[in-house]
Amino acid sequence: MKAQDVKQAMCAISALMTENRDYLIELDAQNGDGDLGLSMSGGFAAVVLYLESADEIDLGKLMMRCSGVFNEAAPSSLGTILSFGMIGMAKSLKGKTEASLAELADAFEAGTETIMARAGSKPGEKTILDALCPAVEALKAYRGDNQSEAFAAAYEAAAQGSESTKEMRSVHGRAAYYGDKSIGVLDGGSVVGKLIFAGIWNSVK
Repeated sequence: MKAQDVKQAMCAISALMTENRDYLIELDAQNGDGDLGLSMSGGFAAVVLYLESADEIDLGKLMMRCSGVFNEAAPSSLGTILSFGMIGMAKSLKGKTEASLAELADAFEAGTETIMARAGSKPGEKTILDALCPAVEALKAYRGDNQSEAFAAAYEAAAQGSESTKEMRSVHGRAAYYGDKSIGVLDGGSVVGKLIFAGIWNSVK
């Protein structure tokens, strides 16, 4: 992966967030404030706009800047959480102008660990981590060198993880106030996690 690949991936993710904006709003309105689709489509669109003119080739510096742009354009709890993830990835990729699939998997792992540390959350709590963590585990477990295969496996794991949130009870944010009523409802954040890996897979196919 090089800087150009980051740009392609972000473009693909942004397209999916825009395409699914209304669906994310609908999901979020069930247990949240309904702004998820707007913040995610706006956040990734801002990152794409930044990347169009960015000439940074250091992957760490590039991801750190993406984090700042995203956080500013997506003023929501999930916007902050995803910016944490980008910061974790940035630190892992610092000084690299190219990253292997294994190094990329390590960067994603660093991203999820940063989210867990800063947000005080973990898988099983009906959040985006229920999609991100299985996807990262699938990437870490992959032993080949075919990016399309690797990210297909990561996407499938993210999709299954997202679906599993229907059976979970919300413990964070506004959704936590709904208690047991949140059971049976798909978590919008987990869908965002699924869409992120769907976008990356689309960009490497």
